[in-house]
Amino acid sequence: MSQPPLTAEFAIPYERTFDGLYGLEILEAGDELVRAQVRVRDEVRQPMGLVHGGVFASMAESMTSMATALAVMGEGRSAQGLSNQTSFLRPILDGTVHAIARRRHRGRTTWVWEVEITDDADHLCALVRMTIAVR
Repeated sequence: MSQPPLTAEFAIPYERTFDGLYGLEILEAGDELVRAQVRVRDEVRQPMGLVHGGVFASMAESMTSMATALAVMGEGRSAQGLSNQTSFLRPILDGTVHAIARRRHRGRTTWVWEVEITDDADHLCALVRMTIAVR
């Protein structure tokens, strides 16, 4: 897995982070849209064989926090997750977990994102609403 296509210095090398551990791959990152994926393997499944719901929530958190942070860092500000509301609609058993985050609100102290999680057949598997605090 390679470093995500982001233009910031990280405090910890990506491959040693939680995102590196579960295999988050950022495919596109901007301040309005982020696309990412995680390849399914045993390490991201729960004991019944489904992708663990925490993977969906973690993908959304990381994608939206990173995108918000990149947009506000130049102003000397930081961003961190404030709220993660994940609705699980359909399981993913294999293949790749796909995620698209779209910014819905850009406020002075909070940004709100909606994230759609899909499987390889483009079935909607989870919806996530993320609120990111900007400080």
